[in-house]
This record gives sequence, C-alpha cells and structure tokens, in this order.
Amino acid sequence: MKIMMMKCKRVTTHDELMQAAKVREEVFVKEQGVPSELEIDEYDISPDACYHFIVVEEGQAIAAGRFKRFEEEAAKMQRIAVLKPYRGMGVGKLLLQKMEEEAKADGFKASVLDAQCSAEVFYSKLGYLVESEEPFLDADIWHVRMRKSL
Repeated sequence: MKIMMMKCKRVTTHDELMQAAKVREEVFVKEQGVPSELEIDEYDISPDACYHFIVVEEGQAIAAGRFKRFEEEAAKMQRIAVLKPYRGMGVGKLLLQKMEEEAKADGFKASVLDAQCSAEVFYSKLGYLVESEEPFLDADIWHVRMRKSL
C-alpha cells in the first residue's frame, strides 16, 4: 500500500460527497450499528451545506469528515471516519489536521468534537482536551466532548 499517495481534500462535487457518505456508512452504520437515519442529516444534502473532506488513495475515498460552525469562533468536527484497513497509518491524523487548517483559515479559533470514548486517546495525542464532565451517549455509543485551540 502506497500511503504516500494519500491526498486529503475538501469535497466540492456531489460525487465526492457520495464517496464520503459511503465511507461513513461502512464505518458508522455497518461496523458500529448506528441507524442510517441518525448518520445522514441536513448537512449531507450538498457539498456546500458544511465543510466536507475526504482522504483519497488511488482514486477511492478511504476516510471522511466534516465540520460546521458550533460557536461563533469554534468549528465542530464531526463524522470523522477511516475505513478499517487504513487505521493506524496516519490517515485520521492527516484528515483532522487538514480540517483544522481549513477551520483556522476561515477564522475559527477553536475545534470542538464529540469523540467516541474509544478514540479519546487518538484525539488527545493531537492536542484535544476533554471538556465534558461525564461521558454521554450519542447513537448508543459513549462519547466525550473535546476541544483544541487552533
């Protein structure tokens, strides 16, 4: 596998948006059992509904994520998913760093996300700090709210 061929990009076309949806369906719906009606929402109707991103390897999306305005100066990172064969290879880090760069360039001062508890260590290594007092359930999966200054 040629990891050096990975490219993270902002989604600008309907086809790229569908590729992102396919990654998310594989990870969240099929792998984790999240109901598809909870996974897809109004921010998925268009590439312009929020900031969507994909990581592409050999023409295929292998990871996806998005962010939207959460607070006046904070972007909320959401739906960050990496296909199983590509985990542990820096794909998620590449994706999140690109999303953070774009958020900062658009004037956001902080990044907020609701991390699955199983991914808390991953986000901590990237500078995120837990700010929720207790874990909480989202789609029947335990999460913590985390924040990072940009």
